[in-house]
Amino acid sequence: MTLFKGEDAVKNIDDFFNEFIDSNCEELGPVRGRVRQEKAYQIKMKAADNHLRTSRSEPTCNDDEQRFANKIGSYTKGLPHNKYGEVDTPAYDALIKALNSGLPRDFESIPLGSELKLTNPQAAYAYNLVGPDSHQIAIPAPPSIRSTWHASEMAELYWRALTRDIPFNDYNRSKLIHEASKDLTKFSNFKGPKTSLHVTPKTIFRGDTKSDLTGPLISQFLLLDIPYGNNTLKQRYRTTIKGDDHLTEYKSWLNVQNGHKPTKKNKCDRRYRYIRSARDLAEWVHRDFSFQAFLNACLILLKYGDEAIDSNNPYLNSKTQGGFITFGAAHILDMVTRAARSALESSWYQKWLVHRRLRPEEYGGLVHNYLVGHTLAPIHEELLESKALQYTEETFGTYLLPVAYAEGCPTHPAYPAGHACIAGAGITMLKAFFNEDFVIPEPVIPSPDGLSLNSYKQSPLTIGGELNKLASNIALGRDAAGVHWRTDGTEGIKLGEQVALNILKDYKETFNEQFSHFKITKYNGTTVTI
Repeated sequence: MTLFKGEDAVKNIDDFFNEFIDSNCEELGPVRGRVRQEKAYQIKMKAADNHLRTSRSEPTCNDDEQRFANKIGSYTKGLPHNKYGEVDTPAYDALIKALNSGLPRDFESIPLGSELKLTNPQAAYAYNLVGPDSHQIAIPAPPSIRSTWHASEMAELYWRALTRDIPFNDYNRSKLIHEASKDLTKFSNFKGPKTSLHVTPKTIFRGDTKSDLTGPLISQFLLLDIPYGNNTLKQRYRTTIKGDDHLTEYKSWLNVQNGHKPTKKNKCDRRYRYIRSARDLAEWVHRDFSFQAFLNACLILLKYGDEAIDSNNPYLNSKTQGGFITFGAAHILDMVTRAARSALESSWYQKWLVHRRLRPEEYGGLVHNYLVGHTLAPIHEELLESKALQYTEETFGTYLLPVAYAEGCPTHPAYPAGHACIAGAGITMLKAFFNEDFVIPEPVIPSPDGLSLNSYKQSPLTIGGELNKLASNIALGRDAAGVHWRTDGTEGIKLGEQVALNILKDYKETFNEQFSHFKITKYNGTTVTI
């Protein structure tokens, strides 16, 4: 009797004999089986032990939350407010109760002003299996709202709004930019870059590093073509039209503070453009996804070949192998993207559980109500004397801060900026794998209308310098929109950098290659070796 016929016979006979074949095979490698499991365990335990033994700096605050009973120095957007923009204190107390307990049910009991929800405060409690715990790294307290430092940061934001449409290439020819530079120089505690103690059209609105002052204001990594698989992406982006500013009318401002959706939308330009103005940059960081800028930078850098790779890469001198999963494209891309979420977790801890710094648009309401005589507030005299306030009122009819986004700022506190933390982490990972001294070939600068690129033939631009500039662009681009303070960006970059350095330390012991170290120039110019 035939049990199987045709193809079924072949298939079932194969299955029949496979049952008698010994499936075990000889495993190769210096460490195998249970020994390998033990080794993997020891590596993870060593990393965890290193983090446990690292001393934790206690957080420090600016005490504005305790100093002002009506919470005018704290983030409150999305909660209910009175007609002067002052938060309902029982609602704020409910927020503090939830943040202190961490209980999901307490978060569900927070009274909101309307339909707008708070952005993910429970992320502040998340743990991470790689890198430092989000609660481990401390950052300095932001300036108090009554300080000269804070006054200078607000003046800078008013000037950013007033000059949002001036092309970067025209800064030196712009009367308004010269006036803004002169005004910011007068502030006794302005922390932005200067030349001979003066803010100038060549330093205004730029980042803190030396490379931020070299070449075009916008980093090459936001201008150059991006190799994207079998395609090439031109970095022309959607932007908004000139004068598209929002929340300058008091009723609309108050509605948004109370959690209502805006009644107006951003008006988009019909043409896509290279980033040539603060408005373009503000819109770029309005629509980007978390690690987009640093993914793009990595793809650009990979096209430059071995000369752009860090000299410590173990495969640069190999005669038989090339990197891929380790020390190659897959490895670098993964590390850049992997660091982004960890940086955000550290940011969210600082935002919600430590500082709860108010957003610039909230402070703009405080300034307005003070100047029209509705409320008392500790507005510093240096800000009150700034011409930026006069020009804002003449242009918009209020002293509210003109914001580039119709919805205003996001519904989470200001300090530090999430974009900035991702930026610090992203550029640190890229510095670890690429040659920071490599000079970028054929640099470009956008035309004043943003429709084309021209060759830039002045100062040489290096990978390390343009990565620092990229971090500043992404962090301070949110300032250009009016949704963040300068210190949100500069301190956020440093926090993200620390997160990335700790992740690199954890991974240092996981490689089989003969690899000595990562060497990275930090954002502040010092060098660290891992």
